[in-house]
Amino acid sequence: MKRICFVLIASLFLLTCTSAFAENRSGEDMAADLVFLRPVGIAATVVGTAFFIATLPFALITNDVPTTAKQLVANPYNYTFNRRLGDFKYQTDPMIQDCPEKE
Repeated sequence: MKRICFVLIASLFLLTCTSAFAENRSGEDMAADLVFLRPVGIAATVVGTAFFIATLPFALITNDVPTTAKQLVANPYNYTFNRRLGDFKYQTDPMIQDCPEKE
């Protein structure tokens, strides 16, 4: 059982690392996204929601509820459900844009 988990995690790591540098989306990228990253994103959304509920009293005390909700719930949700299949360059924050570097 441990060997199967290790192989799955290693293949996930290798697939995401190699496809993250690809310029165009390919069938392999879409398949890897559908099989590996979407389920991980769903789990991250569920776990993030649980952590948000657990940290809500502290966020209320510090008046930091919107930032906490965005980081723990909205970003994993947007990455999982609002990006195109196989798009590994998706940014969850619309304020961050790819700007060319100044020479």
